[in-house]
Amino acid sequence: MDAEQGVYLYAVTRDEGGEPDGPAGVAGAPVRRLAHRGLAAFISTVSLQEFGEESLRRSMEDLAWLEEIARAHHRVVEAVARRGPTAPVRLVTVYTGEAQVRELLDERHAQFEEVLRRVSGRWEWGVKAYAVASPAEPVAETQDAPPGAAYLNRRRAALRGREDGWRRAAEHAQAVHEALMGIAVAGTRHRAQDPQLSGRREQMVLNGAYLVDEARAAEFARVVEDPAERGVTLELVGPWAPYSFAALGHDGETAYGDAS
Repeated sequence: MDAEQGVYLYAVTRDEGGEPDGPAGVAGAPVRRLAHRGLAAFISTVSLQEFGEESLRRSMEDLAWLEEIARAHHRVVEAVARRGPTAPVRLVTVYTGEAQVRELLDERHAQFEEVLRRVSGRWEWGVKAYAVASPAEPVAETQDAPPGAAYLNRRRAALRGREDGWRRAAEHAQAVHEALMGIAVAGTRHRAQDPQLSGRREQMVLNGAYLVDEARAAEFARVVEDPAERGVTLELVGPWAPYSFAALGHDGETAYGDAS
């Protein structure tokens, strides 16, 4: 491989033969399979002028560039996941050559096998809950109350109403999360998204990811559709490859469980 070229890694699966049948990778490069010790890494060639360490520091601050890379990465991972159990890797994981990828498969072989066993027959679903604003209760005012005092009373009542509404929404979101965890194999609560990122005006009170057996997907969805939980609006997204449940920690252990 040319010294100016690197290897972009998308995902790892069990090696079951056959070449990739899916979309092109980042920068339009074809995706190929690298087989090693019963595992298969799905990779493509990238320019180190664009994906080298120094270049990436600048590029990662370019949101348009990052979104384009993320979309290509996601398309490849989802295509691979349709073939069988898949361990997606983090966005923009780049190596200097195929030898480094083989070293990764050697060093983390047992962990990758554990991830693939864990996610077999399962998909990741996301559930987001948003606080529903409730109208503030009217404040009784006396006729002899000064205008300034009446205004302050209304402000205090509005603040109390928002705080009470937020608390109720958080309680409902926690109840939903617990119900979903009763069905999911594993789950985690990600940081709530800012309204600018979520595209919603309401405040997010739950940003959960759940690993769910295919056979229980309909049961899982019914919890989200259940109108019994008041004070929140629920949104179900997925199914996806198990991004939240395939990460390997620094010690090589798989990252699972409830992070609430």
